[in-house]
Amino acid sequence: MKGTLLSASPLIAALCGMPITTVAVDAENVDGGLVTSKVLDLTTLLNLTDIIPRLQTKRVVYVGESHDRYAHHLNQLAIIRGLHASGGNWAIGLEPFQQPFQEVLDAFVAGDIEASTLLRRSEYYKRWKYDFRHYHPILEFARKNRIPLIALNAPQELVDRVSQVGLGGLNFEERRQLPASIDRTDNAYHERLRDIYAQHPGSGDSDFERFLDVQLLWDETMAERIAKHLSQDPASRIIVLAGNEHLAYGSGIPRRVARRVPADGVIVTNGIGEGIDARVADFVLLPQDQELPPKGRLGIYMQAAKDGVGIESFTEKSAAKEAGAQVGDVIVALDSHPVREIADIRLAIWDKVPGDPVQLRVRRRRWLVGAKELALEVRLD
Repeated sequence: MKGTLLSASPLIAALCGMPITTVAVDAENVDGGLVTSKVLDLTTLLNLTDIIPRLQTKRVVYVGESHDRYAHHLNQLAIIRGLHASGGNWAIGLEPFQQPFQEVLDAFVAGDIEASTLLRRSEYYKRWKYDFRHYHPILEFARKNRIPLIALNAPQELVDRVSQVGLGGLNFEERRQLPASIDRTDNAYHERLRDIYAQHPGSGDSDFERFLDVQLLWDETMAERIAKHLSQDPASRIIVLAGNEHLAYGSGIPRRVARRVPADGVIVTNGIGEGIDARVADFVLLPQDQELPPKGRLGIYMQAAKDGVGIESFTEKSAAKEAGAQVGDVIVALDSHPVREIADIRLAIWDKVPGDPVQLRVRRRRWLVGAKELALEVRLD
């Protein structure tokens, strides 16, 4: 066996961040071939704060995430804090919010509305659905420090149409909503997406083409919005928060921004997935897993119903059942919030913790008598 030390990779893992020393290890395997491995030099660990000066030199800082990983969002907040403290005309671009709701983000940063109103007006729990508590500290930091928040994503209505008919099937009015240009030349990116898509059984080539169209719509829409923000003010800079898959290898958003506007960027992803590839990003964060605090729950399985949300069944331990709710009841209000769809319930209890009391108003159908509304006092699990 022999080992050859190659040049250090630019890929760094931070917060447990380390320069990756790449060692090519040539060893005969059982078939007489060669095995090549890459090695992390754990003696050179960095802290997350150590990379802030290097991020500060860039105009665009892309910070990836897995949407449901709390530790990833804590890392994003740490980077935002560090860059804000270092100075600069920063904004924060957000994948979770769709562009038609930019005025809602503006009102939140200005202090005109609170978080619950932001969620309702942006239709957050209809259009994004991930636990808002992941993003709430980031938005509150931006609000406190008057950092502009930029809604990046395409409207869901357009995404749904592209998913159904592809980009080529859109009508004239729908095509007017598309980004000015959509680049389809990155074949390596397409193949990585095909590998992801192939994990879904029974998927055909025509379905993949629509899947690819949706991904390109997301990437190009967000890139165009970022480029527009940068073009409006030569001194502006932006921290982009988006899924790792939109940033890795620069294929999704970063190169599409660079195609539109000259701006130095740096890519930071959270987690390394399978294996390590020095091309995937400039920095890779290796966060210790952290969980959100327990959330107050009704303990119900929900289904759509006329003029409300139906209770389909209960969890094994159900606060709603203990309070007297029954299968078949239709929830029409939760505290002061009218309930017309499932998103309304998520909105009403997004910040509730176990033990919090809520009032559930349900419509219950009685045999030969018709429906009757009942008020139930529920203490959340």
